[in-house]
Amino acid sequence: MFTGITSDIGEVLSVRPRAEGLHRLKIACIYPRTSIQQGASIACSGVCLTVVDTGEEGGRTWFSVDAAAETLRVTTAGGWKHGTRLNLERALKVGDELGGHIVAGHADGTAELIARHDLTDMARLALRVSKPLARFIAPKGSVALDGVSLTVNEVEGDTFAVLIIPHTLSVTTFGALKQGAALNIEVDLMARYAARLMETR
Repeated sequence: MFTGITSDIGEVLSVRPRAEGLHRLKIACIYPRTSIQQGASIACSGVCLTVVDTGEEGGRTWFSVDAAAETLRVTTAGGWKHGTRLNLERALKVGDELGGHIVAGHADGTAELIARHDLTDMARLALRVSKPLARFIAPKGSVALDGVSLTVNEVEGDTFAVLIIPHTLSVTTFGALKQGAALNIEVDLMARYAARLMETR
């Protein structure tokens, strides 16, 4: 489990195809190598991936993860390559501050950035999602985009908007986002369960 609060911006060092549709990703980060255990979960731009190896190279820590075929198909992971920057978050520990909202790291799909309006030290992002996901998004509700916990400001049909504050722009990959970009989206767990309960009544 995660909270959607980015703790580092990682960089993909390599992508290596493996058997059965797997891709092994090598990602640089600022975390001390000794603090990353094999089998640990790290959210990479909103996708929960399991550490299979660690090391140091060029003065930087790196960790490796395997992305399965379904992950490559449903999320932006299929397009990651050398140099891709990723929002990273370590798994939540008991006693950690819940600064965002409960995020599972199980991306539901992608959202398309259809417009970006830069304001004074802020940015307003307008995004479009598939209709099946749109029903889970509500004004003032929570959504995770590329692993970042955000509050929804406006919703209209299959589009919604969020405001990105200066701090978030500086500590995530959002500062470089451009129109047309695809972002991993995870809808709020509470909205998903509420919808499921209504369907089964």
